[in-house]
Amino acid sequence: MSTFLNRPFTDRHTPAMPPCEATVEWLTIDCGDLPASAEVSRFRTAGGLMECHVTVRLDGERGTAEQAACLMGAYQLALAAVGIDESSAIFRRVFCSDVVNQSGLFENPACATSWVCQPPLPASKFALWAYHLCDPEGAVDTTTDGATLSYRRGGLTHHWTAGLIDAEGTDSHEQTRRVLENYDAWLHSQHMILADDVVRTWWFVQNIDADYQGLVDARREFFECHGLTADTHYIASTGIAGAHPDVAARVSLDSYAIGGLHADQLEFLGAPDHLCPTYQYGVTFERATAVSYADRRHVFISGTASIDSKGRILHPGDVLGQLDRTLENIEALLEKAGANLGDLATVLIYLRDSADGAAVLTALHEKVGAVPFILVNAPVCRPGWLIEIEGIAVIPAHLPCLPKY
Repeated sequence: MSTFLNRPFTDRHTPAMPPCEATVEWLTIDCGDLPASAEVSRFRTAGGLMECHVTVRLDGERGTAEQAACLMGAYQLALAAVGIDESSAIFRRVFCSDVVNQSGLFENPACATSWVCQPPLPASKFALWAYHLCDPEGAVDTTTDGATLSYRRGGLTHHWTAGLIDAEGTDSHEQTRRVLENYDAWLHSQHMILADDVVRTWWFVQNIDADYQGLVDARREFFECHGLTADTHYIASTGIAGAHPDVAARVSLDSYAIGGLHADQLEFLGAPDHLCPTYQYGVTFERATAVSYADRRHVFISGTASIDSKGRILHPGDVLGQLDRTLENIEALLEKAGANLGDLATVLIYLRDSADGAAVLTALHEKVGAVPFILVNAPVCRPGWLIEIEGIAVIPAHLPCLPKY
């Protein structure tokens, strides 16, 4: 059974760290009287950009407006703990229990923001994952273009896109195709292409048991026409149940792309002794992708479940057994990138059955520790999978020939 490290966080003033000793640090926030739990991870190298992941989960039963205020209050406490503010936000995802009625409750933030109906666990109306960048040389220069926030560093331009839909399609297949066509056109307008520049996607499906296959088929067909095949590579991804505020949207897309990415910065990771390539059961995504920079490496772990090297579901009907196998699979993927479970900066956990929430939450506190995590009710694409986990890890690198992050 794999367990995560519990790292103490003793300094809230972001001291300079030698590049060789940079690690992900985890901080559990004291939320005072607020019925909330908040965690922050941070990573920085000497003189380099600091990146933080912040998660906020709510406890107790309160009205919608009170919970919204509590969420933002805990978020502000978390930011203050590491000496940053909302102006450094790049991307946020707000997990809602009733996204249609709740997405209009918050002020429009300047960063890319995804609103998704995935009821948080333990039962509450909201949870939050936020990603922040802080440059010691000054504010990160960002621009917005519709649903996308972009920033430029080291000759690269990073693009975080949230909540892409095309609700005019009649079914999930047509909507997926139209979303991909629109996104591909936008990429071309930025001198990028899907196969070379898109690093990570998140697909949300309103009714995953009925509509996931349409997404899978449309994505595979589109990929085949754009150089993404079993003989080349795919994109790290999660495909999970989740509704958009527009009730006509059967699917929606969040994405992360990098303009100017060098081919030698990307590595596509697999662990075939633990879990088979996805194309063996008809889907088209990478198990994990690593992106290297001059001083660090990001590892994007796709949605991962309790699966073996033959594509079979392990521990059917046993959510805690599936949790352990899923973490084992993630550990195997991280190892291929030179990382381990202690390098995780954030984790998202999806449960098919909310009744499993209490048992999984207890287990997560033992296994995840202070890693910023979010637990939500969101059925996985195969009914037999009771749990799915994704994550982002960060480790130091010494590759001065590569662009900086």
